[in-house]
Amino acid sequence: MEIENFTVFGGGVLGAQVAWQAAIHGIKTIVYDIDQQAIELCKAKHKSFAKLFKERFSLPEEKLSNAFELLSYTTDLAQAVAQADLTSESIPENIDIKIEFYKKLSPLLPEKTILTTNSSTLLPSMLAPYTGRKEKFLALHFANPVWEANIGEVMGHKDTSPEVFDTVVKFASKIGLVPIPIHKEQPGYVLNSLLIPLLEAAQKLYFGGVSDYKSIDKTWMISTGSKLGPFGIIDLVGMNTVYNIIMLNYKRKGEKALLERAQKIKEQFIDKGKLGVATGQGFYKYPNPEYQDPDFLK
Repeated sequence: MEIENFTVFGGGVLGAQVAWQAAIHGIKTIVYDIDQQAIELCKAKHKSFAKLFKERFSLPEEKLSNAFELLSYTTDLAQAVAQADLTSESIPENIDIKIEFYKKLSPLLPEKTILTTNSSTLLPSMLAPYTGRKEKFLALHFANPVWEANIGEVMGHKDTSPEVFDTVVKFASKIGLVPIPIHKEQPGYVLNSLLIPLLEAAQKLYFGGVSDYKSIDKTWMISTGSKLGPFGIIDLVGMNTVYNIIMLNYKRKGEKALLERAQKIKEQFIDKGKLGVATGQGFYKYPNPEYQDPDFLK
């Protein structure tokens, strides 16, 4: 099956990037979000991505213009999926929200449509029963930012059709990603299985009063040569996502320390509108965070 029409559910931090990545590689793409304000924010992100691609990657105006011609936006879910060959879901990392969304989505889908989730922490099998098409549902997980950390982790579940799995692997390659096939369900895929323990360790050090966030980031960046430290990564991922991941782990493990950490993130960051890169401030201020200063590591 050739993927010609692609729908992205959620135009937030990652959803906007996923839609842009597809459009810039010649795929007709629709972005769906719940209200017009969210759509306008996504459009603004796409304009900023175009400027970035022109300046950093020297992308010609013709290709940028073509990407915008391939992009459309809607708050009408039925319209969003009317022609969809493939969809990508990037709505909030909350299982109850996702389940309700798939229940609403299921009766609107054409027979041909393949569904993928971009969930960072939930397994496809946890959502598949609510999609109405288990065999055509799997995960396609994007890293952030998509065009730099350009892997596409493809993970099915026991009922995913092998042909559907292969189609999504090919699609990931078509939009400029390196496909990472995952043949067994794994919480966190490959990337987050490595990343989440790092971010958790950094949070323990910081919220436990062991060291300040800049020193923790410097340690990681100097020692590994990474462009980002764990708190720079947290800002990129977004405080809401980090909060939801901690709460999910708390529900699984019941550890009081997890709940306390989640509450601190909510009180110190989320409640103050410091959601990370998306709002211009998290641990660092954006668009020129301190860790990008050449003197930061001196």
